[in-house]
Amino acid sequence: MTKRIRKLTNRAVEGLRANGGDAVYWDGELTGFGVRVRASGRRNYVVQTRIRGRLRWFTIGPHGPLTAGEARGRALEILAMARKGIDAREAEPAADPHAVSDLGRRFLEEYVPVHCKPSTAAQYRRMTARFVEPAIGGLAVADVQRKDIADLHYAMRGTPYQANRTLGMLSKMFSLAEVWNWRPDGSNPCRHVRTYREHKRERFLSEAETARLGAVLRELEEEMPSAVAAIRLLLLTGCRMAEIRDLRWAWVREGWIELPDSKTGGRIVPLGPEAQAVLAAIPREKGNPWVFTGRYPGTHRTDLQKPWRRIRKRAGLEDVRLHDLRHSFASRALALGESLSMIGKLLGHTQVQTTARYAHLARDSIQTAAARITGSIGTDLQEGAPSIRRPGAPTRDEGV
Repeated sequence: MTKRIRKLTNRAVEGLRANGGDAVYWDGELTGFGVRVRASGRRNYVVQTRIRGRLRWFTIGPHGPLTAGEARGRALEILAMARKGIDAREAEPAADPHAVSDLGRRFLEEYVPVHCKPSTAAQYRRMTARFVEPAIGGLAVADVQRKDIADLHYAMRGTPYQANRTLGMLSKMFSLAEVWNWRPDGSNPCRHVRTYREHKRERFLSEAETARLGAVLRELEEEMPSAVAAIRLLLLTGCRMAEIRDLRWAWVREGWIELPDSKTGGRIVPLGPEAQAVLAAIPREKGNPWVFTGRYPGTHRTDLQKPWRRIRKRAGLEDVRLHDLRHSFASRALALGESLSMIGKLLGHTQVQTTARYAHLARDSIQTAAARITGSIGTDLQEGAPSIRRPGAPTRDEGV
């Protein structure tokens, strides 16, 4: 929220309120001079101006240690230098502007290991190296504008999911830049950049497709036993790929898997007889804690995508992702009459909305059940009767 008042004086500044959120009040006499009032009540004098065509923000300092008159004097100096094309920060010998590449490095080294799961950390490293560094890595953190972020986001419009994830990561990075005093408070350039609409993909294996997949898995069982067992277990448990790929024997119990950590935290995965049989048939490598072992002793399999691409091509399922096996588990459960709440528990969902994406399948199952029931009742109703008159059909008296 921004407002303009006649003149920023000590008395005027002390009477300002943020009204539940951050607010900026601009001086009516000196263009570009203002005070930012945080929701906490803290007040900082700021300057906004353009230098060589680019918008710049300066935080002069907090109200209290600085009077309105002192802040105005500093603002006049900054604005005078700006008119000459000089950035006041660059004119200070001690200034050491940080580049976005520096921000990304600190983000990955300090914040991510403490607050993110390993899979998220790997995703952030990939996005930083592949998308952020080439586009804006060389810009100074303090100079990045909303247009820079919007341009990067637009350049990724062909992959909306990836574009939105990158935007979310950048927003967190620039929030931390404010915490680390690399940017003024409330200046996150990612604000108001609209995310793209994402279309959730739904692909489920039919019974015939599952049979084709089963046949191919049997054909390749001797050639790639570890990958075949992992894919069978994915379909039989509804687990996420990483939960099966990184499975340890220490987590396997009789009748269930006890995952100490997953996307939604620790959870219990129940095992049906068929899933238990798959695990029982996997040979254990002495001294190796992993269920699905790697090529070398003591290692575990790190890639299921490569063997899956070969398997799905052979089965004629080239549009099916590994994650679709999890969807297929949910689809089959609904077809067998399981409730959405039970399926959410089986899949380890912590939010009802996540399982709600399968609601339309539940309606299909209900309609199919209704058809079976009414068909059965209809058969009984017609037992011994010559026929049941269809709506609109002529009666015997009406003739043909």
